[in-house]
Amino acid sequence: MKYQITASSTSNQDAVIHIKQSDIDFGTTSKTAETLPNPAELFLGAFAACMLKNVERFSEMMKFSYTKATVEVNATRIENPPRMDGISYSLTIFSNDKKLNTDLLKKNIEKFGTIYNTVRLSCSISGTINTISNV
Repeated sequence: MKYQITASSTSNQDAVIHIKQSDIDFGTTSKTAETLPNPAELFLGAFAACMLKNVERFSEMMKFSYTKATVEVNATRIENPPRMDGISYSLTIFSNDKKLNTDLLKKNIEKFGTIYNTVRLSCSISGTINTISNV
């Protein structure tokens, strides 16, 4: 598989990533540091998107149902050289399905997640998967 995106910016303004039919604004100026995602947050967003895509993918393969999934991702940045040093996540799946095997799901995400495996080559990743019953 091959992927392609484009991005653009204008001097003293913020930038945008163009992906298929979507535009994702992101901050490159101090004016929007508190309102638009920065590149590090977009990076973590790609990591989270990979996990959620794989929840959907493996729900079909493992034959479990869920109503919602959320993931919180935290990272530590070091200065020299500037990079992410560690990523931790907490994935929560809302489901009453007894067929949901969170240990197997975690193993599958770790083995088959494209972004997950790319990130794992450069920093440590730790995380948990929790379930919450639907009411």
